[in-house]
Amino acid sequence: MSNDLTRRAVLRGLGALGAGAGGLALFPAVASAAPLNRVLVFSKTAGFRHDSIPAGIAAVRQLGTQNGFAVDATEDAAAFTTQNLAQYQAVVWLSTTGDVLNATQQTAFESYVTGGGGYVGVHAAADTEYDWAWYGGCVGAYFASHPAQQQATVIVEDRTNDSTAHLPATWSRFDEWYNYRTNPRGTANVLMRLDESTYSGGSMGSDHPITWWHDVGAGRAWYTGLGHTTESYADPNFTRLLLGGIRVAARAVPSDPGDVELARGRPVSVSSVEAGTSHNGANAVDGNPGTRWSSAFADPQWISVDLGSVRRVNRVRLTWETAHARAYRVEISTDNTTWQTLHSTTTGDGGTDDIALSADARHVRVTGTQRATQWGYSLWELSVLGV
Repeated sequence: MSNDLTRRAVLRGLGALGAGAGGLALFPAVASAAPLNRVLVFSKTAGFRHDSIPAGIAAVRQLGTQNGFAVDATEDAAAFTTQNLAQYQAVVWLSTTGDVLNATQQTAFESYVTGGGGYVGVHAAADTEYDWAWYGGCVGAYFASHPAQQQATVIVEDRTNDSTAHLPATWSRFDEWYNYRTNPRGTANVLMRLDESTYSGGSMGSDHPITWWHDVGAGRAWYTGLGHTTESYADPNFTRLLLGGIRVAARAVPSDPGDVELARGRPVSVSSVEAGTSHNGANAVDGNPGTRWSSAFADPQWISVDLGSVRRVNRVRLTWETAHARAYRVEISTDNTTWQTLHSTTTGDGGTDDIALSADARHVRVTGTQRATQWGYSLWELSVLGV
């Protein structure tokens, strides 16, 4: 790889999307950290009750002692008044289930979050308040089902966030793995996803988010599907994840998430697939460096990824297999019809090309016009980074 390519500057997106319907806002402007003084843990259940709740409360109390913030815990929904909630920077919904607040209490909590308060959802918080549409948007996705508890691999997509910065790129752990009714990607910043190939019973496919965050009006929500087992709350990796989630929701750490991966698990279309192989286009966005897309042995060929919505694209990273492009261009589109070329080269030399861009796009396409070998174009990874 040439020194020119490896030294390319990475442009940072400064744009932000404003609040949308229901007060939900994704990709906030950078904000300064705020003090974290007091947190409320709420663990009322009107359905299944997790045996791990006492351990969870104790763990949050210990985090507070170690990190200088007070912790109150309650199962009394009467605590959800405007006056009482005002003293807390974040409220942790710890494996709550069912309908736990009345209409007046719901209004108070909605006003608290949209006015700048923090929401932290743990595990069964997604199995709560199905008839309260605002809550569904706040948590990010409702629970659908789960298989038996088992070991699985968690892929940490964003290691710049305070809640995940301490984790390795892949994290093997035992838990109860939730499937969700909808995929929160596109409305939330996904921090971790499950590798469904490492366990049985996943129903969301190659893109199975398990931890995420997003802004809700002037407030912030952070959720993790981990935390079913009592043992979770004695695991330093998990409790540090939880501490980071509290800090993120309370805005006790800077809000700029940095560039995040936009293409992972998104729909892909290609001009061709190498005959007689399973090297299809989805392999280039599955996060697995051992799988690839390869094309027919002819020019030109292309691969395109649909990001799901118009996003600010700051970088495209292409990890080529030996069969790479000598000449190619990177194109973007908002409608999959009109395309704009943002980068082109006739001196591609394989390896990894890290290309700085700054544009709004829903579709990103790489079109190869001259092969460097007799074989087709072959990409291990097509990574699109932005906000």
